[in-house]
Amino acid sequence: MTKKELALAVIERLAKEYPDADCTLDYDEAWKLLVSVRLAAQCTDARVNVVVQDLYKKFPDVNALAGADVSEIEAIVRPCGLGRSKARDISACMKVLRDKYDGNVPGDFKELLALPGVGRKSANLIMGDVFGKPAIVTDTHCIRLSNRIGLVEGIKEPKKVEMALWKIIPPEEGNILCHRLVLHGRQICTARTAPHCDRCCLADVCEKNL
Repeated sequence: MTKKELALAVIERLAKEYPDADCTLDYDEAWKLLVSVRLAAQCTDARVNVVVQDLYKKFPDVNALAGADVSEIEAIVRPCGLGRSKARDISACMKVLRDKYDGNVPGDFKELLALPGVGRKSANLIMGDVFGKPAIVTDTHCIRLSNRIGLVEGIKEPKKVEMALWKIIPPEEGNILCHRLVLHGRQICTARTAPHCDRCCLADVCEKNL
């Protein structure tokens, strides 16, 4: 089985296993997803979803958050860890959205990457979930599972994993596949315990089991 054939098999099986997969960060506006994905670094999505409720009560839009003192933001987001750097990035990012984009989130990948605190993972998430464009979000689940399954071999650097996956995954499937890999990584192909291969829909094609 070639890597492209393996990728198609993984896409098909995970689609049946997780038909309703979606982003696990709560948001109803694009700028809120930018905030949440920055807070999610080294923090669970579940905790982020709780913390941002207080943040948005106090600062309900881009202008309010851009005008907030960094220390006020930090006081609220501290439970997500790395509070000072995250608050600084969020403040700077919202200022750029206010001053350069009239409060809107740009739909261009390079412009997203130029925003403070936004890396390839965040930019891809925005492109895929907000704008419906081809995207591959190489978070820890995507990197771990891609290596275990055999979609990539011994590649741990996020950008290199992303580039390798672009070669074998149809562009329109990338974003939803990454959401499904997150669910599969949390429920079956776990990181902190032995993976539950006996319950895995990919067991017979997974490189780890061959």
